[in-house]
Amino acid sequence: MKLYKIKKSTLFALFVGFLYFSIVSGQNQSGLSERVHFGGSLGLSIGSGFTNIVVAPSVIYDVNQYFSAGAGLQGSYVNWQNNFESFIYGASIIGLVNPIEQVQLSAELEQLRVNTTYEDNFKDNFWNTALFLGVGYRTNNVTVGVRYNVLFKERNNVYNEAFMPFIRVYF
Repeated sequence: MKLYKIKKSTLFALFVGFLYFSIVSGQNQSGLSERVHFGGSLGLSIGSGFTNIVVAPSVIYDVNQYFSAGAGLQGSYVNWQNNFESFIYGASIIGLVNPIEQVQLSAELEQLRVNTTYEDNFKDNFWNTALFLGVGYRTNNVTVGVRYNVLFKERNNVYNEAFMPFIRVYF
């Protein structure tokens, strides 16, 4: 069965259940506050009639020293003067694996709603699903790497390319 054919609510329920049981079983080993990490990103790009504002908080839970799981929210506003205006919002779930301390492998399922209005009042509203598989170099709470969207399509896509660099920071 292909991943994108699975109902999103079923996948989310499985993830929440897994995260809950991981938290409950891990509380005896160390305190919850030591295992929960907050992070995310803020972005601002302005110039020559173009504006892009992004707010994307996230949280992860360390199941053990090798595996973490979490969730995030994303909201953004994009405006290209005399061309289009777009509001994008959604959520993601992420799994991180650290086979060795310096290497981090990741899988992130992201679901975004895109509402775009073009200059001629044409509206293009759609859902965009992305499944990113990534690898990065990790030092302390910062990971720098690249991720690939295995569900990338040329049409109706939020991203221009399937490959994307990333910097991930959790506190």
